[in-house]
Amino acid sequence: MEQAEFEELLKRFSAAAEAGDGEAFAQCFTSDGVYHDYIYGDHTGRADIAHMMNDLFHRDAGPDYRWEMFEPVCNGQVAYARSLSSFTSRVPEFAGRQVVIDGISRFELRDGLICDYSESVNGGVAMVQLGVAAPRLEKVLKRWSQQLIDQPATQAFLARGKRTV
Repeated sequence: MEQAEFEELLKRFSAAAEAGDGEAFAQCFTSDGVYHDYIYGDHTGRADIAHMMNDLFHRDAGPDYRWEMFEPVCNGQVAYARSLSSFTSRVPEFAGRQVVIDGISRFELRDGLICDYSESVNGGVAMVQLGVAAPRLEKVLKRWSQQLIDQPATQAFLARGKRTV
């Protein structure tokens, strides 16, 4: 995929997410595409990805949800973009609290679509903005920390040790 094609895909992806249009959002993915979400978990296939967007994301974030991508780069098979997103929480415990999140999105591409999406965001910052109590925040951050350590890529990185020049 060329840079300009990725930028067009990214516009469709972000516009569908902001609109809460799970079907249009899912059409940005291959039929077997995977969306890895740090809150809602992994979602595989268009139907599951549409469900996540319609029934989870927008259930909790509501109509003011925004998600903009900046500085996209694409090498044909993998692409990245910096992002800012914001919403007002509709989760009963945190209803009415505004959240702003920054992150880096990673896209694996195949046949002009996304086959694997993941992101790196500081969810702790979002939880503080929501007012999550410290013991719960600590529990979640410990879980995320263990998930990072358990990833095969992390284990391979740790096993290699430091490079020597």
